Amino acid sequence: MSNTNGDPKSNGQQPLLQIQDLHVWYELKRFGFGHAGYVRAVDGVTFDLQQGEAMACVGESGCGKSSLMKTILGLNRPTKGDVVFDDQRLTETFGEDLRLYRAKIGYVQQDPFGALPPFMSVQRILEEPLIINGMKDKQARLDRICKTLEEVKLTPVEEVLPKFPHMLSGGQQQRVVIARAMVMEPKLLVADEPVSMLDASVRVEILRLLRNLQETHDLAVIYITHDLSTVRYFSEYIFVMYAGEVIEIAKMEDLLQDPKHPYTLALLEASSDPNADNALVMREVPRGEPPSLVNPPQGCRFNPRCSKMIAGLCEVKEPPNFLVAPGHRVACWLYDEEQNHAY
Repeated sequence: MSNTNGDPKSNGQQPLLQIQDLHVWYELKRFGFGHAGYVRAVDGVTFDLQQGEAMACVGESGCGKSSLMKTILGLNRPTKGDVVFDDQRLTETFGEDLRLYRAKIGYVQQDPFGALPPFMSVQRILEEPLIINGMKDKQARLDRICKTLEEVKLTPVEEVLPKFPHMLSGGQQQRVVIARAMVMEPKLLVADEPVSMLDASVRVEILRLLRNLQETHDLAVIYITHDLSTVRYFSEYIFVMYAGEVIEIAKMEDLLQDPKHPYTLALLEASSDPNADNALVMREVPRGEPPSLVNPPQGCRFNPRCSKMIAGLCEVKEPPNFLVAPGHRVACWLYDEEQNHAY
């Protein structure tokens, strides 16, 4: 995998997904006409994803995760930079080619009940993408649907097919959403907080199901979440976003065991802890609120909230990505050896 660090995998494989200096800005209008600036939702993100890899994108609400996801899905157009998926450059893909591009990416939504049309049966929900993408043989469609339902553990299939979403539990609804994402046999699966709306009792089941599908189909997966406590079940790599930028990227074990950026430390502090002995432990919470993406702070975007901010540097100059360990990059001036600063 090569990421913001530009460190390629040793096997020399061409990445399935390449994100290069991606910017996604939304224009603001004054009174519907005059230009009033831009919301810089994604601002210079770079990473690669290989076939079969699972990567988690972590950050709080408003950090740019959803805008990044929608751009990868082909719903947004890059303002600047490149998205190359399966050798297709998104900025050069239109019409029928764009439909084929999107057909190779499965999307698992956050709210399963809201994602499923209430007036369609499970069979019709799963049949719709097959019809849209030109599978005309009715029996072939039914065979594909039954196979997919079995893979997501919705059995007996013949009992599930005629049911409507309101007749299913939350966990079953999410399995239907996953089945819809998988029915076109995609190469990439984008899961947008797929367990945040589910009971705790079924969250691990859904994550293990996604992991099993990834391994069975050699899927690349992008798992978007704000909860670091769930990524250990699923991802090989994690990148942390803050205010539209990637501020830390590493292997899952390295980041969870030895986080470097002060914001990543704050996210881990905010994660739920099942150990009752830690209930009275005081946790460090960053002061203030996430910055405006219309007028982000100069320098490091986390500097107004950072307790380790270096005066005269962090609020003036944006940090590059420093290599702190093999495959572990962090955008923080604390790791600039030339400045001779350390934790």
